[in-house]
Amino acid sequence: MSKIRKDIPKNFNLPRRINRLGELAYNLWWTWNPEARRLFFQIDPPLWDRVRHNPVAFFQQLDRPKINAAMADRNYLKLYDTIMASFDEYIDSKDTFYAKNYPEHQDKDIAYFSFEFGLSESVPVYAGGLGILAGDYLKEASDMGVPMLAVGFIYREGYFTQRITEDGWQETKNYILNFEDMPIIPAANADGSPLKISVDLPGRQVTARIWVVRVGRVPLYLLDTDVEENNPADRKLNARLYSSDPETRISQEILLGIGGIRALRANGYDPKIYHMNEGHSAFLILERIRELVEAGKTYEEAADYVRKTNIFTTHTPVPAGIDQFPIWLVERFFFNYWQQLGLDRDSFLNIARQTQEYGENFNMAILALRGSNYRNAVSELHGRVSRRMFNFLWPDRKEDDVPITHITNGVHTPSWLARRMGWLFEKYLGKDWLNRLDDLEMWDKVLDIPNQELWELRAYHKRKLLTFMTERIRQQWWKGGIHPVQVIAGGVLMDPKVLTIGFARRFSTYKRAYLILRDYDRLMRIITNENHPVQFIFAGKAHPADEPGKLMVQQVYRAVKDAKTAGRMVFLEDYDMNVARYLVQGVDVWMNTPRRPLEASGTSGMKAALNGALNFSVLDGWWHEAYNGYNGWAIGNGTEYSDPNEQDEKDAASLYDVLENEIVPMYYNRFSDEDIPEDWIMRVKESIRTLAPQFSMHRMVKEYINQLYLPALETPRITNFEKVVEIKK
Repeated sequence: MSKIRKDIPKNFNLPRRINRLGELAYNLWWTWNPEARRLFFQIDPPLWDRVRHNPVAFFQQLDRPKINAAMADRNYLKLYDTIMASFDEYIDSKDTFYAKNYPEHQDKDIAYFSFEFGLSESVPVYAGGLGILAGDYLKEASDMGVPMLAVGFIYREGYFTQRITEDGWQETKNYILNFEDMPIIPAANADGSPLKISVDLPGRQVTARIWVVRVGRVPLYLLDTDVEENNPADRKLNARLYSSDPETRISQEILLGIGGIRALRANGYDPKIYHMNEGHSAFLILERIRELVEAGKTYEEAADYVRKTNIFTTHTPVPAGIDQFPIWLVERFFFNYWQQLGLDRDSFLNIARQTQEYGENFNMAILALRGSNYRNAVSELHGRVSRRMFNFLWPDRKEDDVPITHITNGVHTPSWLARRMGWLFEKYLGKDWLNRLDDLEMWDKVLDIPNQELWELRAYHKRKLLTFMTERIRQQWWKGGIHPVQVIAGGVLMDPKVLTIGFARRFSTYKRAYLILRDYDRLMRIITNENHPVQFIFAGKAHPADEPGKLMVQQVYRAVKDAKTAGRMVFLEDYDMNVARYLVQGVDVWMNTPRRPLEASGTSGMKAALNGALNFSVLDGWWHEAYNGYNGWAIGNGTEYSDPNEQDEKDAASLYDVLENEIVPMYYNRFSDEDIPEDWIMRVKESIRTLAPQFSMHRMVKEYINQLYLPALETPRITNFEKVVEIKK
């Protein structure tokens, strides 16, 4: 298994008594351990928020008197000693889930490739659900002791920050990240020089240096082309996430797939199996084959071995969402490559060629599917959609027999659970509850939590959310540049006693943020009801190139700032992981309105459920298999209409009916002596009891291990493979 070194690039000149805070700052273990976060936060809370919870920037800006005050606080020093002891025990432990259950595979590394990783707001190199899932996956792999290595990109301009104008238009700003101010570490050669790899692109060689992020026990290697060896254009190849330019995109994917393999080799790794999170990294298949052909194998021998040791996870429910490159572009980028595989032009292109009515393309999903023996979708419904979508690759099989299984997504419980909710679970489920996340019998104990105690905790987190919103908009108002109506739209009139519904996700048209606005007059009657009012909080970004998505943001924002709403609709701009935590922990209801079956899985509702919010969603993605009639509410009945307008009409009618006739009355039904909604709380308990174990990342990683990794790990090592690593070194 890979080892996490403890050397750090900076020690911040901390006093010797607490100098290991520098080491902790460079391992993102602190992001999912609330007590560890307190070691930073307690020294200077305002500064911690200003640096977006980045401990490296925090210590670089921290005033010495603040450090001295911490040193003089016995309680702080006691917490420091406790946390550092826990950290050491965690990193050095040999008694992990994986070690106990699969000791024979402990020395077989698993490489995990993804275009983005959402680990923390202090490392803003993620765009949305795919990255957040990948980040959660690494954290859980670390917790379970899985011998995992990960590869991705570090984006110089992050994703983007979002500002909403008074008219509701999304403005975006990219800022240059200073890696010296982030919890990432430069990979180095033995002589201390930067560790670099290179790949061939048309007419030149492109070099990338390697950075390392420590995710508990798991090292994440990130590629960066902003080095002096490259020309100005190539230095910007990893400037932004999800470029819409096809030449930039294919260059990025060559760097990720081919360069990623070389980065692992440069670090001395020889993984036994490779896991592709979406098709962006599928060029790794070609590089793995090339290595084996160079070591003396035929193309057929190499391709067969690579297939047996590759896993591919698809997240895309529509063909239009798959990366495809024109044949002429692939020829230009690979004309010197296919002979290294022992192939001619046509044989190479036929690996992933797809002929469509608008021409021929090289399809990255086809490359990944044909280059992997283990393939999965990310929910039960998405599995059905994927088997139908890719049936053409197995024309001799019925749709149900297409070899694509499903493993439904989950969430990393410690990353998203409110600290006090964790205390509540420890009190009633047992001190070891985090080690038994998929124990259904243990979760039945949720029913023993006193209703009053659970209700008061839920109320506390809602107040915390509204306070966060108020302070956020206060800072914007204080700094100037916003209109008073934007202050109202930012949430200053929200009431903690009112039923609060959250809707936060990427603003893409299929997610239908506009659905709640379809019958505007009816919506206004619902939210301004004098006896039983309702509040809505919206958040989310549209991709800068997605004009329909930006128009949807504007449509929602214009409704939010309408005086008819009485301040009961809010839009939180610049949605990120920090905002997401407050929302999933604080709202009463989590609403999701995708057009079925276009939501492959979705995970935000799982995070909300974990914290006691109730889901109110279309029966798509994970909710299709999660909803049992008592643990939330469904929008529609799962019927799919061919006419999008009819689908919207039916779903909107269901949304309003369920909201008015079921959700609102249940929330405000307070006939108990404690003045709490007993039926509501029982539904909250049912939601936690059924959803927390089933949709945990712990369950998900176990399924990947048992269903996909173990069969791949049993593949006998191909002979002469040791020459590959020797060649790369």
